[in-house]
Amino acid sequence: MKILVPVKRVVDYNVKVRVKPDQSGVDLANVKMSMNPFCEIAVEEAIRMKEKGLAEEIVVISIGPAQAQETIRTALAMGADRGILIQTDERVEPLAVAKLLAKVVEEESPELVMLGKQAIDDDSNATGQMLAALLGWPQATFASAVEKEDGSLKV
Repeated sequence: MKILVPVKRVVDYNVKVRVKPDQSGVDLANVKMSMNPFCEIAVEEAIRMKEKGLAEEIVVISIGPAQAQETIRTALAMGADRGILIQTDERVEPLAVAKLLAKVVEEESPELVMLGKQAIDDDSNATGQMLAALLGWPQATFASAVEKEDGSLKV
């Protein structure tokens, strides 16, 4: 089984966020960025599934600026097999992310897409549900365990 795991680059959870003086957004100058902690949990679970022999390949994908390569490298260092970067300097909203991911699913043909429950920067928790709807796939949210049983996944 091939697992696709989207990973998001966010302001590190230990950093105190500052608002720009003109109130137009978050000041990202000289701010430490890292993988979204919930995406990290999804990568860890995919790796556990691979270690159990339930998956053959883990592909991580990130959508964002060139610096998002660092997030992909982190996932590769954790044990993912390949990484894909869709590079953009624009802010990408959840529906656009879901549409981009749907195209990647079409090209990569994973049997499972595993996302973190939400991103800590916007807390929207919408991309996974929109992706499932676009693909016509079943979904399970807020999973605590994933097991393969009789040719299907038990969540």
